[in-house]
Amino acid sequence: MSGTLNKVMLIGHLGDEVKMHYFDGGGSIGRFPIATNESYTNKQTGERVTNTDWHNIVVRNKAAEICEKYLSKGDKIYVEGRLKNRQWQGEDGNTRYSTEVQVQEFTFLSTKKESMANAQTNAQPQQTQVQKPAATNEIPQATPTEEDDLPF
Repeated sequence: MSGTLNKVMLIGHLGDEVKMHYFDGGGSIGRFPIATNESYTNKQTGERVTNTDWHNIVVRNKAAEICEKYLSKGDKIYVEGRLKNRQWQGEDGNTRYSTEVQVQEFTFLSTKKESMANAQTNAQPQQTQVQKPAATNEIPQATPTEEDDLPF
């Protein structure tokens, strides 16, 4: 194969709110971390082990504004894009490196209303039943998958 490929697909949860940066020419960039988890059972101890990896996500212009509007910490999202490495001089004079995912496509896997309902449920634990919000056409929808304890 003579060509190359730089493609990343992630499904994870936001670790923080979308941080926006606006430029003089009207462009913008949104940055946020995504956590992905790997779970397995240690065969020697029988203990359940979960490893979390953090990924730096970068979204540009209109897509960044959409992410800022609809995403909040803890929301599940699918992102597709390419890896980009950056380097810069830190204030201490050392060279710093960062790997980011430059997003080309994304899909929200949980809605802002679901996040607000979850936050409300956590704030009011005396409620035993929470009604799920109706789906709206203003946010792209995908069927969320629940984490399970499958042996593989």
